[in-house]
This record gives sequence, C-alpha cells and structure tokens, in this order.
Amino acid sequence: MAVTAKMVKELRTKTGAGMMDCKRALQEADGDMDKAVEHLREKGLAAASKRAGRTAAEGIIESYIHLGSKLGVLVEVNCETDFVARTEEFQEFARDVAMQVAATNPLYLSKEDVPEEVLVKEKEILRAQALNEGKPEKIADKIVEGRIAKFYSENCLLEQPFIKDPDKKVSDLLTEKMARIGENMVIRRFVRFRLGEMLE
Repeated sequence: MAVTAKMVKELRTKTGAGMMDCKRALQEADGDMDKAVEHLREKGLAAASKRAGRTAAEGIIESYIHLGSKLGVLVEVNCETDFVARTEEFQEFARDVAMQVAATNPLYLSKEDVPEEVLVKEKEILRAQALNEGKPEKIADKIVEGRIAKFYSENCLLEQPFIKDPDKKVSDLLTEKMARIGENMVIRRFVRFRLGEMLE
C-alpha cells in the first residue's frame, strides 16, 4: 500500500514522532495505522530505556494547591535541558504528578525507597493475616507476595495507577513521556502538606 503525506501527517499528530520515523513505520506496517503506532511506541520505549542513564539536572518545581487551600503539594521533576523544562508537555506532566500526590498521598517515591524494617513488618502482618484466614503455610507466602504488590501500588508514587488513566502506572506514564519528549526524565521528590496535620 502506498504511504501518502496525509497518512504520515496523521501518524505524526497521533504520536509526536518525526516525519521520517512516521513514514518508515507506515512502510513497515504496510499502511496499517494501528501497527505503525505500535511500532513507533515500541521503538520509543526502547529509546527511553537507553535515555534513563543520562543526567537529568534541569526541570521544574511544580505546586498544586487543592480547592479551599487546605491541601498543597510540591514536586520536583527533572529533565536534561532547560528547553524541555519550559515545554507545555513537560510542565503538564509535572502538574499531573503534583495532582497525583494530592489525590493519593503516597508515602514513598519508589519501591526501593520503602525502608527494609517497614517491609519486614508489613510482610509479618500480611503473613499473620493469611494464616488467620486459614491458609496453609506454603500458600501464605505466595499470598504475602501478592499483597505486598498491592502495598507498593498504594504507597509508592511510581507504582500507583495514574489518576487520569488507571490502566497505567505513574512509572508507565513517565516512560511514555520520556519516549515522546526524547530526554531522560526523573520524578526527584515530593512533599504534601495538609493544613493542621502536625498539630496535636
């Protein structure tokens, strides 16, 4: 099937990929738009994993204040260049992350940030729960692993379902943005304030 300029333009609008990449993807997919999108996504995600090692020292600190000014969030999101930090797409991503933190109140950024003693204690509690439910010992350990994954998805920002698209984790969204923007990106840190929460 002949690849037309209109098809290339449509694919470029859908994916944000370069003209030549879109043309090649359509040629390889024999004009099938869905296959071409899939091909570009795979290629982009592979490129994103290569970018992950590059230094991301630029970026922005984004704030989100919830209606009524009783809840606020600050997040630092980094990228490689000041040019990307000023783009609407990057800033919108940082805003989405700030809203995610406001809505879900994660305790940690990633699984790796959960202290070992917290993890050990959580596993002990989950194991006791499984045994109290009458599960055999050998099955209890498997149940604990499944429930620890749930613990991560509730408490670690990168493991949480994204509030605007729960089929994606926040880490998936980050990888997609890296693929589209073409730079390494890092959610560095966040803090969430609720009015009066430290008062006795």
